[in-house]
Amino acid sequence: MKRKYILIPIAVATGFASYVAFHPGLAYAEPRMMAGKPTKMAEQASYTIDPMHTSIYFEITHLGISKVHGRINKFEGKVIEDSKEMDKCSVNFKAQIGSIDTAVAARDEHLKKADFFDAEKFPELSFKSSKLVKSKDGYIVTGDLTIKDKTKKISIPFKHYGPLTLKGIGDQGTRIGVIADPITIKRSDFGVGSTAPLPDGTIGASDEVIIRISLEATLDK
Repeated sequence: MKRKYILIPIAVATGFASYVAFHPGLAYAEPRMMAGKPTKMAEQASYTIDPMHTSIYFEITHLGISKVHGRINKFEGKVIEDSKEMDKCSVNFKAQIGSIDTAVAARDEHLKKADFFDAEKFPELSFKSSKLVKSKDGYIVTGDLTIKDKTKKISIPFKHYGPLTLKGIGDQGTRIGVIADPITIKRSDFGVGSTAPLPDGTIGASDEVIIRISLEATLDK
């Protein structure tokens, strides 16, 4: 995870029918405890997402022949845990559309225009959970994803790691890790770009967008 509310979401959907491939960006980071066994949530705890160890990436199919990637760099969020009263658990986040990053400046600027994310009018996308339930060795969080004032309910399965308190290397605080299973959303559900084919019938960029989320969050003091 390399840079800030879970989940989510989010960074979603983009990619117009350009022949320039997306740059993969920074490496996809994951919690150091990922190799270990998933853990249960705390009985009661509040965490703030750590932007330095969190990643929200998106992936589309380009021209039907390759997978290309991008990310959102600026986001923030909270994770509230209560293993005894799951209805009190929550995961919420906001992300700044202006920080969308495909490693191609001209494309990034185009994605902020009205025909895609319309960042001037809708500067943020958000996710607000409505339910969190236990599922096998992980959890599923369900909530509302809002982009361009259009809201869709989505569910995100994830595994929980920690808490972990590092000692002897400065004030790292107590932290948890979360790794979400990849989820798929559609650009057309949020009015992000056109899904019309190119003149020869080729699909320039897929309507389906895969979202990958991996995060660390620090215990609130």
